[in-house]
Amino acid sequence: MDTTTTPGAAPAEDPVRERLAASLKHIVAEAEEMLRNAQRGGSEQFGIARDKFEAQVRRARDELAALEDTAAYNARRAARAADHAVHEHPYVAMGIAAGVGALIGMLIARR
Repeated sequence: MDTTTTPGAAPAEDPVRERLAASLKHIVAEAEEMLRNAQRGGSEQFGIARDKFEAQVRRARDELAALEDTAAYNARRAARAADHAVHEHPYVAMGIAAGVGALIGMLIARR
């Protein structure tokens, strides 16, 4: 019975998160630069800066979508593993569920 995630699952998400964080930091820095240029320059510089900013936002949105897809895949995988474990050991699963239910009931009753 394999109910744990694979050792390589979490580190695979870390580079995506790091890229996303770096991308968002870069977007903020570009937005600050765009505001500084808009104060100094004319509307042409503002248009160029706006176009660059919009491109970076699109890239960040794409990276967020990729991160969301990865998270959904991992959630489905975990649900399948849990389903497999419950089907493989139904009495153990019922015992754990009963214990968790009793614990929650006791915590609610204390209030």
